[in-house]
Amino acid sequence: MAAAAAWPELEAAARERRRELALAGAAVAERVAAGGGRLPAALLALPLLQSLELSGCAALRELGPGLAAALPALHTLVLRGNALGPAGLGAGLGGPLPALRLLDLSGNGLEALPAALGGAAGAEPAGAPAFPQLRSLNLSGNRLRELGPGLARAAPQLQALLLSGNRLRALPGGLLPPAAAAGGPFPLLSRLEAADNEVAELGADIAALPALKSLDVANNQLRELPAALADCPRLKEANFRGNQLKDKRLEKMVNGCQMKAILEYLRAGGRGKGKAESAREEARKKKREKQQKKDGRDGEQDELEEASKLLVKVLHVSENPAPLVVKASPGVKDVRPFIVCCILKGVNLKPGNALKRFLSAQTKLHEDICEKRTAATIATHDLQLIKGPLIYDVQPPDELKIMPLGRKEIKAKDLLRQLQLEAEEQRKQKKRQNVSGLHKYLQLLDGKDNYPCLVDAEGVVISFPPITNSEKTKIRKDTCDLFLEVTSDTSLQICKDVMDTLILKIAELNRFTLENKEDSGSDNESDALCGPVNLNPSQNVQPMNFPLVVEQVRVVDTDGNLKVLYPSKTDLTTVSSLLTVIR
Repeated sequence: MAAAAAWPELEAAARERRRELALAGAAVAERVAAGGGRLPAALLALPLLQSLELSGCAALRELGPGLAAALPALHTLVLRGNALGPAGLGAGLGGPLPALRLLDLSGNGLEALPAALGGAAGAEPAGAPAFPQLRSLNLSGNRLRELGPGLARAAPQLQALLLSGNRLRALPGGLLPPAAAAGGPFPLLSRLEAADNEVAELGADIAALPALKSLDVANNQLRELPAALADCPRLKEANFRGNQLKDKRLEKMVNGCQMKAILEYLRAGGRGKGKAESAREEARKKKREKQQKKDGRDGEQDELEEASKLLVKVLHVSENPAPLVVKASPGVKDVRPFIVCCILKGVNLKPGNALKRFLSAQTKLHEDICEKRTAATIATHDLQLIKGPLIYDVQPPDELKIMPLGRKEIKAKDLLRQLQLEAEEQRKQKKRQNVSGLHKYLQLLDGKDNYPCLVDAEGVVISFPPITNSEKTKIRKDTCDLFLEVTSDTSLQICKDVMDTLILKIAELNRFTLENKEDSGSDNESDALCGPVNLNPSQNVQPMNFPLVVEQVRVVDTDGNLKVLYPSKTDLTTVSSLLTVIR
């Protein structure tokens, strides 16, 4: 009991069934030090955690045993700026984390990776991958001298590998097995950073990373750049500054020329190499491309190529002369505390069955990532019908009035009673135990003295999560600008993840509509009325090189202090492999 009392944050997390926890500060460091430099045992009694951060704790030297087994739902683990190492992860991580997407171990003292991450230079681990969903691994600011090929087996879906500020001497080095074939290890790795190391050799096998788009090897000890860099099919950005290259012309180019010019120079074999060498390089490239097409993973790469055409441009608050703001009242803290909003412009809902398809996709989002709306609820509005600023508030059931989609204005308590009666009638008619539609979400409000709502500047309730939207801001076929809203009573991170996925889904449906060149049709608008929250479809018929525009929206408290800004620099990372974000 004494140990539990010493960690009030963990007590609160257990009591409130939180899915997100961040620990930092001097008080946390003191308690970790008192516990022998380990994480508290009470942390392992929070199996619902999906996001855990413990940063800036110089006393944290090891995790303690069993973290992976105790927290199987983790999708984000940030252990930045602690004192883990030289091998302080070994017993602590302890095993696989099947849901983990982001792992940040930067700024520690690691000299080797734990066995679950493939070890330092050993063989590939046997069995299923320990981190099958891991997308981003940050190992910057440690003491790593080499990495073994086991990492490719442990994290096959890795997209970003950050290694800056270590002691690596070769790249890719031991990451790839000898004579690695294109499309083999790390088929999705698009970002590789290894600046400020001791890299003296950049191997030709770098071209075996078929998805590599960004490479940073600044401030190392490179004397040459391999011609094989020109064979990297997707390489768009590279930083070679701070290396004393023997080819002085090339050294000048890396400090001032565009990437395309550097690759052309390398393809030609550098200074003094003639057409014959260039022809040999071209033949090698064609041979490699031919091998890629034959590779068994070629389907994944084709999918990446198609997905790279999906563009989203972020418009920052500072660029918007009249940004929309959402003010959150103190009362939402005890009812439904988390909300994330943004504006999406450039939507076209006119063609064919665009609206229907999106409503179907949104229903699936509510069932899957939103966990039948228990984790989060989505809502979409016609931006032109919204009067800002908006207030995210709570109201008693007998005072909250809304005009639900397809219905007349009604009090919330009467709406729920009406829906409950409809549910009973539905059960009798279909002779089933379960109900469908909005009726299956009614229990989410059981025991609430106040209901959450989003209110516009005219005092009109435009959203009543997790039940319905308002007829006032209903999206129609001529809607082109959307206001997107995701709310949750469990986690801010789940709101962001759902919003990321929603924006990706809209972009995908836009492309589908464009490619199929549908004529303007007549979606049955009644579908929009009986769908879960009017999550409006966005089929964009504009050319694929014209991105959707996502405008940032701030959520502030009643004093104007910022609570959340979406999308921030770290948002949309969960879909970064499928979406190109222009910031």
